[in-house]
Amino acid sequence: MSEEAFVVVKDLRKAFNGTVAVDGVSFSIEKGEIFGLLGPNGAGKTTTIRMMATTLPITSGDVIVAGHSVHDNAPAVRRHLGVCPQELALYPELSALDNLMFFGQMGGQRKAEAREQALKNLELVGLTDRARDRVSKFSGGMKRRVNLAISLMAKPDLLFLDEPTVGVDPQSRNHIFDTIEGLRDGGMTVLYTTHYMEEADRLCARVGIMDAGRIVALDTPRNLKATLGDPDHVSLEDVFLKLTGRRLRDVG
Repeated sequence: MSEEAFVVVKDLRKAFNGTVAVDGVSFSIEKGEIFGLLGPNGAGKTTTIRMMATTLPITSGDVIVAGHSVHDNAPAVRRHLGVCPQELALYPELSALDNLMFFGQMGGQRKAEAREQALKNLELVGLTDRARDRVSKFSGGMKRRVNLAISLMAKPDLLFLDEPTVGVDPQSRNHIFDTIEGLRDGGMTVLYTTHYMEEADRLCARVGIMDAGRIVALDTPRNLKATLGDPDHVSLEDVFLKLTGRRLRDVG
């Protein structure tokens, strides 16, 4: 693990009433890297991300972003961070533009600054022509793209994407992929979680697979596939199931 990486997660632990949810997780993310964090339901991914995002106290360990520890300077960590949650954080009766401007102004931007950034972000996600339409009229894929645009309002250089393509049409899904790859090419660092293994295979330079609160494998998708055979004929899903098992994890 590189100590000079943009993000360093060190021996992260979280216990709830004596139950260990995250048990000594360590990894790093380089500047401009898309890093995948995968795992079955209940593996500890969401808890890990919430600690990294400073919204959940850490039991022990540390997270360092751009040299700032979440223990010593959580506000500095948050200034680097944009979060695109799995749950849609939208006001359906507002237009796409007004949604973005609202969140920009809530983050401290002046109205003119928020409007300028909102228009840039809507162009980025391919919704310029629908900027003034109410979000309630949008398809699921369009709403996901607005959600992504909102997460970029503060111009972060570290983006957490939690299942950003759930329930979207193929066109929106591909546009989201293209947007994420464009952000990476512009220097954005991305932590990506998904249940779609082919997404992780396409987008992520490296993947960490979690199970039972621990990292059970961490490498490039190709190297992980090579552990089971010819990486051109093995899928990342094969690796995932081999490491985490086929038992259903119906955790609420």
